[in-house]
Amino acid sequence: MAGFGLPNFGQLTEAFKKAQQIQQDAQKLQEELEIMELEGKNNDGRAKVWLSGNQKPLRVEIESSLLTESKEIIEEAFLEALQSAHEISTTTMKERMEDLTGGLKLNLPGLGNEN
Repeated sequence: MAGFGLPNFGQLTEAFKKAQQIQQDAQKLQEELEIMELEGKNNDGRAKVWLSGNQKPLRVEIESSLLTESKEIIEEAFLEALQSAHEISTTTMKERMEDLTGGLKLNLPGLGNEN
């Protein structure tokens, strides 16, 4: 029966063990991402936003000097900080997932794997 290109039992067992290990590592990674605090800043550093590795908003900090600016400048600064934090968070998640999967291209949604 082995002549039909089917993997032997040892190969199946090894593949199953690897899949279990990846699943355990993925759970651990999820927990690590959840407790990360990744900081994003606007260009002059007066607005800061922290997100978890899972893009969960954690906190915001705005320097007093920024509050004396116009509404548009404050909004722009906050948006820049949020975009920065989001970029750092998604890049961190993507890199950690690539480490976990050994660089396999899984095309996971939201991780920028467009070809």
